[in-house]
Amino acid sequence: MQTGWRIGSLFGIPLLIDYSWFVILVLATSEYANTYRMWGLTISWSAGLATALLLFASVLLHELGHSLAAMSQGIKVNSITLFLFGGIASIDSESKTPGQAFQVAIAGPLVSLGIFLILGLISQVLPSRSLIAIIAERVAEINLVLGLFNLIPGLPLDGGQVLKAAIWKLTGSRFAGVRWAANIGKILGGLAVAFGLTVCFLAGVYGGLWIALIGWFAIRNATAYSRFVMLQEALIKTKAGEVMSRDFRVVDANLSLREFADRYLLEVNPFPFYVAASNGRDLGLVSIDDIRFTERSQWEIQTLHNILQPLEKIVTVSEKASLAEVINSMEARQLPRIIVLSPIGSVVGTIDRGDVVKALAKYLKPRISDADVKRSKEENAYPQGLQLGAIARTAQDN
Repeated sequence: MQTGWRIGSLFGIPLLIDYSWFVILVLATSEYANTYRMWGLTISWSAGLATALLLFASVLLHELGHSLAAMSQGIKVNSITLFLFGGIASIDSESKTPGQAFQVAIAGPLVSLGIFLILGLISQVLPSRSLIAIIAERVAEINLVLGLFNLIPGLPLDGGQVLKAAIWKLTGSRFAGVRWAANIGKILGGLAVAFGLTVCFLAGVYGGLWIALIGWFAIRNATAYSRFVMLQEALIKTKAGEVMSRDFRVVDANLSLREFADRYLLEVNPFPFYVAASNGRDLGLVSIDDIRFTERSQWEIQTLHNILQPLEKIVTVSEKASLAEVINSMEARQLPRIIVLSPIGSVVGTIDRGDVVKALAKYLKPRISDADVKRSKEENAYPQGLQLGAIARTAQDN
């Protein structure tokens, strides 16, 4: 979901500004204006604002580098958002190979380093004492720091993405790459928090709070990467046969609708559907609504053969299908549940969203309670905020 104020688009990519961006814009403008104070109040604040805006233009181009690299691989980019800590490109899915993942990761730092070289040359051509030359030199330095800082090898930084691609290439496992890069990101984030707080409280340098805040942001995002990839891995490794429940009953397809109604419609807790079989072979599904919507005058005449939904016309999955495949099939067609078939084509189970949540409960953070699992089963819905459809889609894509 896109959040923030939309300011336009580039190459079809929506550009958004988070409201936290205005806070850092004011702080950056004030800080840069202080360095230009010898030019007077009006010029110094104008130059400070220009430098701050060029800083975020640099961040925008950095993220655009990632985005264009992703788009060249056929990956959709949902938006680029500027916020308190810089910018982020919302990319719909990950690259298919470690080589492609490396290309997307390194594109941003290369753009920043390219801007550094261009502005560095411009600042050398302009008169050394001119305000424009000084601004160009400062923005060049900002891009050098931006490019090098992002190459630190830990998620969520670009260097972490590069490390992920390298480990993915070495091990053949994208999940292993994310785990290594995320763990290193958490360690580096912890060190930044410790260093920042130490500098702040022992040395009295309050800029250390900013370092600690960046470290906290790194820890939080690296942890989110870890949880995300843990769920993806669980969705790939967990099979339909491990998750399914047997919320159905096999009935004789030769039963008349009247015989079926007398035997099963009066049950206290009827099944959501029934499997009609004949000669030891499952033919299709019969729901209670299929009976109720048939004229009563036909109940004595018609059999279940006349109203069943043939299995070959129903969306099904095999017992060996991954949970990611199950979720994608249900979400793509907005199915309340999906049927699981054995290798010989017999119905062996059914999976709804409650069954999915129950299977994944141990992987979710914060942990899902038994009451939440029960509620998901009753409502046939995922817990609020749990985007399993999007996670399953990216898991299966990779």
